Amino acid sequence: MSEDFRPAVTVVEVGPRDGLQNEAVAVPLDAKVAFVDALAAAGVAAVEATSFVNPKLVPQLADATDLMRRIDRRPGVRCLALVPNERGYDRAREAGVDAIALFTAATDTFAQANVGTTIDGTFERFAPVAARARTDSVWMRGYVSVAFHCPYAGPVAPDALPPIVSRLLDLGCDEICLADTIGRAEPGEVKRALDAVFSVCPAERLALHFHDTSGNALDNVDAGLAAGVRVFDGAAGGLGGCPFAPGAPGNLATESLVAHLARHGYRTGVDREALMAAVAPILSRLRGASA
Repeated sequence: MSEDFRPAVTVVEVGPRDGLQNEAVAVPLDAKVAFVDALAAAGVAAVEATSFVNPKLVPQLADATDLMRRIDRRPGVRCLALVPNERGYDRAREAGVDAIALFTAATDTFAQANVGTTIDGTFERFAPVAARARTDSVWMRGYVSVAFHCPYAGPVAPDALPPIVSRLLDLGCDEICLADTIGRAEPGEVKRALDAVFSVCPAERLALHFHDTSGNALDNVDAGLAAGVRVFDGAAGGLGGCPFAPGAPGNLATESLVAHLARHGYRTGVDREALMAAVAPILSRLRGASA
């Protein structure tokens, strides 16, 4: 089949934020800027570049303002930043951010461990952020962490997801991402979760974020594809995880995701060799620091 006629899948690169936030060693700003620029040049549709959380909580991303001001904003590549509250939103907008990510969770226990409040509390915090973002025409992604399994509460019932997704849509989120934060999901669970969420949100506005902790990530991607989802997250080099979720190392490697999609007849627009070259200096730096 000609490349032009292969079905398209959008790849969202989360390594610079979700990957590097979980590393013990802080990566220098110049290396981060080069990393984000190289990822964008490799053809990913979006890069989650950093987070405007309290620098004391995530010191690896304390340089968020400088990073966003220095990266090359390539046409057609969305550069997102995680924004937890209005103070973070102020900082992000001052740095020129025009696409943000908001985080809630599928369980109160994880929300409490992650951000020190309940699910309702997360919405109270970012409702004013969403209102301002709508006024400012800022694109919004809403994450639902531990959408399949929680390290504290166990398996998440599919019917717990639609009310949370509905609330994110009501806030004005353009895209909702269901995250397998600790990598325990299996394809059947992905299908059941999506079947439940489709009652309130079409596949076209959903994304999936898998970790490969249990080796199921690509099988879970296939379950998402079969259900009609066409947006998937990856972290180049398999970087990172969540520092607040025990057992959460190992995002799905973007290069593995891209190769898998190509084998199954999908086009992503991502140059896999360029992707691997983009992350190589980061991996070398991290391995050298841990040696």
